[in-house]
Amino acid sequence: MHHSHTLLRLCALPLTVLLASCGGGDSGEPAASVVSVQITEPTASANVFTTGAPVAVRASATVNGAAAADGTVLNFSAHSAVFVPAAPTSRAGAASSTLTSNATGPLVVSATVTEGGQTGSATQTIYLRPQPGPLEILVPAYFYPSATSDWNALTASAIAHPSVAITAIMNPNNGVFSSADANFTRAATEFVGAGGKVLGYVYTRYGKGSRSIADIKANIDKYLQFYGRERISGIFLDEMASETSKLDFYREIYSYIKGIDPSLRVVGNPGLIPTAGYAGIADTLVSFEGTAADYQKFDPRTQNAWLYTYTNRTQAMLTHNTATCGAMQGAVQAAASARNNTGWVYATEREFNYATGVGNPWAALPTYWDALVQTVGAVNAGATLPRC
Repeated sequence: MHHSHTLLRLCALPLTVLLASCGGGDSGEPAASVVSVQITEPTASANVFTTGAPVAVRASATVNGAAAADGTVLNFSAHSAVFVPAAPTSRAGAASSTLTSNATGPLVVSATVTEGGQTGSATQTIYLRPQPGPLEILVPAYFYPSATSDWNALTASAIAHPSVAITAIMNPNNGVFSSADANFTRAATEFVGAGGKVLGYVYTRYGKGSRSIADIKANIDKYLQFYGRERISGIFLDEMASETSKLDFYREIYSYIKGIDPSLRVVGNPGLIPTAGYAGIADTLVSFEGTAADYQKFDPRTQNAWLYTYTNRTQAMLTHNTATCGAMQGAVQAAASARNNTGWVYATEREFNYATGVGNPWAALPTYWDALVQTVGAVNAGATLPRC
């Protein structure tokens, strides 16, 4: 009895030991191989690319815990993508290929290895965005155009930097007026004459009805009536909702503006990434308005990958509390990145405190305004950024 008790205890050992000690190792069948695959490039943190551009892909494989033998075939695949080579062979357990695709949005890349009748595979999601256009500057020019105002600086910059597109949001009396203000007429005329573009500011109260559609339409009409299509190239819809239930409200406004003139540009400001339907009722969405520190965390990938099916011209960011010229350059470079896919930019050191509601970051241009214009020009040209 004592002997059989020992045998029971032995057979509770791990499988590798059991095969040797319990007589299971003589069946003549080799143990099944364990094949493991890992995609090492692109990494999960740097996985947004521009459609049509070559993307380096690399994967490693192990068989029973050891690097796969040299010459092991790795098969790469992805929907609507071409890999060259499609089935590279491994060296030191790894193999590389190059992917190109004309798709946009999320793309699942697979790597597969079959060895000894066993298959291992891995997947990695990448994101592809359309070819980007050059960065443009969107200025909330919520300051009165007196003889010495920042409107003069806007015009001077448009003259000095003709390759950088600058659009100013004109905001007379919070957008509510019943006649033209001669100073706004003069400032807009000079700025447009210098190559700038002007949008008329219209607030919408988040589509909740406290400002009616009729009121909003009348507001839009007044910009064109009093300031003229030759000065006004579009409408900036502030306080835009972001939820699906308000889409019809904004669709009616968008259709109204486009019915006046299809080339009027509609810029909506939800201040965050709205549901995907909003891309169909604005030409550009301000998908971020906030501090520069928060903008560094901006990441559409997991929840808002629809953003990568649209060009960067459809997205704008407005950052405040951007304390230094260096912080401004960091924000502009982030906007230009494939991950952020943002084509319209603005940054200011002026502050707004969300907790107290104190501050007006749009009451003047930033002290580093000229450096902002030069930085956008440098990013567009692929040139060294100006010194701060």
